[in-house]
Amino acid sequence: MSRTTRTAVAPLTTEDADLLVAAARTAAEAAGAAVSVTVLDAGGHLLAFRRDDRPVLISGETSARKAYTALQPDAPTADLVDAVRPGGPFHTLPTVLDRPLLFPAGGLPVHRDGRLIGAIGVVGGAPDQDHGFAAAALDALV
Repeated sequence: MSRTTRTAVAPLTTEDADLLVAAARTAAEAAGAAVSVTVLDAGGHLLAFRRDDRPVLISGETSARKAYTALQPDAPTADLVDAVRPGGPFHTLPTVLDRPLLFPAGGLPVHRDGRLIGAIGVVGGAPDQDHGFAAAALDALV
């Protein structure tokens, strides 16, 4: 019987989370958007949150929902929209979990060395902009 050895991967730290928030906000500011950004660790626990002055009040909750939604199936929220429609393979996913999910673009899983270590959710621009702001944050995490 062969054994597979798995190398430990460093978890997402608060320093990483702060970097993700700052990078997403920088990308949003460049586009003239005010955003809310949430970063969760691999267990779905809050590591960082920042809400700019101008976004709608619910943007804080929706950024957290986007991050949680990306974390659960380890997929960008933009990739899940068709999968949760009636007849899709994950049609019942929104009702299975005890926490509300949100599928518009702007939620991305965070990986390190190919392993899921957390997720980021961004709300404040159009969905494709939110996705871009989150992607810019991931690019900043080296």
